[in-house]
Amino acid sequence: MSLASQSNLIADKDWWRGAVIYQIYPRSYQDSNGDGIGDLKGITARLPHVASLGADAIWISPFFTSPMRDFGYDVSDYENVDAIFGTLIDFDTLIAEAHRLGIKVMIDLVISHSSDQHPWFVESRTSKTNAKADWYVWADAKPDGTPPNNWLSIFGGSAWAWDPTRMQYYMHNFLTSQPDMNLHNPEVQDRLLDVVRFWLKRGVDGFRLDTINFYFHDRLLRDNPALAPERRNASTAPAVNPYNFQEHLYDKNRPENLEFLKRFRAVLEEFPAIAAVGEVGDSQRGLEIVGEYTSGNDKMHMCYAFEFLAPDPLTPERVEEVMKDFGAAAPDGWACWAFSNHDVMRHVSRWGSLVADHDAFAKLYASLLMTLRGSVCLYQGEELALTEADLAYQDLQDPYGIQFWPEFKGRDGCRTPMVWDSQVAQGGFSTVKPWLPVPVEHILRAVSVQQGDENSVLEHYRRFIAFRKQYPAFAKGEIEFEDPQDDALIFTREFGNETLLCIFNMGPAETNVTLPAGEWQALTGHGFTSNNYGDRIDIPAWGAYFARLA
Repeated sequence: MSLASQSNLIADKDWWRGAVIYQIYPRSYQDSNGDGIGDLKGITARLPHVASLGADAIWISPFFTSPMRDFGYDVSDYENVDAIFGTLIDFDTLIAEAHRLGIKVMIDLVISHSSDQHPWFVESRTSKTNAKADWYVWADAKPDGTPPNNWLSIFGGSAWAWDPTRMQYYMHNFLTSQPDMNLHNPEVQDRLLDVVRFWLKRGVDGFRLDTINFYFHDRLLRDNPALAPERRNASTAPAVNPYNFQEHLYDKNRPENLEFLKRFRAVLEEFPAIAAVGEVGDSQRGLEIVGEYTSGNDKMHMCYAFEFLAPDPLTPERVEEVMKDFGAAAPDGWACWAFSNHDVMRHVSRWGSLVADHDAFAKLYASLLMTLRGSVCLYQGEELALTEADLAYQDLQDPYGIQFWPEFKGRDGCRTPMVWDSQVAQGGFSTVKPWLPVPVEHILRAVSVQQGDENSVLEHYRRFIAFRKQYPAFAKGEIEFEDPQDDALIFTREFGNETLLCIFNMGPAETNVTLPAGEWQALTGHGFTSNNYGDRIDIPAWGAYFARLA
């Protein structure tokens, strides 16, 4: 390798810090073969759209071989592509095209559990003495035949399922068809790290680790204590789910995970410029766990918790509280923030359902997300300001929604197909009826409708990502908050000699803001307008102002 090449690799090693990552849910992005389900060739064909946004990377939700009980988050072969999505050759082609366009590729790694159809579990359940008998979490029943403890599944009911062959219970934090792997077993760890190497050798640039804090369980299988009602919240599970009634001390969040994450990071370090982001699902200790997992520069590069994915309204005070709490919990850690993803209601519906100016609201929240300290995850369709789809019960596919309907309608509403062309059936996603319906209101917001319209949400995303890239402080700078003024959130980003001022009017009426002390030069190119009067600025409803310290 030449010195120049080595220099480029070293310079690029930090690409993830402040990156804009675009999440693709493959079932719903683009159907290339007319079966109503999106696939890898469809993603490849649509990569120019991602490149036109200016995203640095894509994160692709699972495409591995799976019986699809949980739509890919139940893996039966970690080293192959499910036939509905294509082949390994299709994946290699996707990687090559993404890299040609300057886009990194991160893939979803689901290793807290597998499918019950995975050969490892099929063997494990045959007896208590087979070679993989200890690869999953097995336990004897209590003397009265009930499960070994009070642990609950996020998807409802006990976290234990009875297996008549072994005459034991196995643990499942999610569906009964998703048995939890026993990462206390070094053989399991070694085999999972082989999976990591398999995909790194195929050219992936990183991973998103699903349910990263669920990897280990308490060996003693101690009961979780009850959680006081005043401490309950719906940030990681809906309020109707009794999962929220426990403090999850023993079924997840175990300290043994730290050493495994060090082993995982060591594998990543065998390859140049790799990054990983972990999903931390916990309603009480989320940010604290993020701090543990991102400390020391020897575990995760970055993590995200559910503070900005939760139903809690986003106010200036809430934004400041979360960012300060993160800084306190993870002083040397790095966050990856998102407002929407494949597991939660789309944020324009979650927070903006009563807002009259839908587009202005969407533009403001996109800009806020992309100026916070941390990396950014954008979820497919949010660049079009797609709303949460309101599906009929008979159209539901998500077992989570079916279990808790109608109080909780599940995750299908945010997983409906991407809309490309308003003049084509199914919005250009497929030539046949897709696996989930395409809402009429989404068709009206298709890429073809917004493309080239400078006032559209799509063009705002493109414009603002380009604006963001002009100033390193947005990607890598520190953040300091000023006191909010009415509905205005005010903070600065500082990196090197650059200090940027960001003001967001998070309210439905114009507001007048007094600038912090200093000589501020207004920045342009971001798409927002305001009226300046010396040290005071009038900012329209759902408007923003940006300036640089002279």
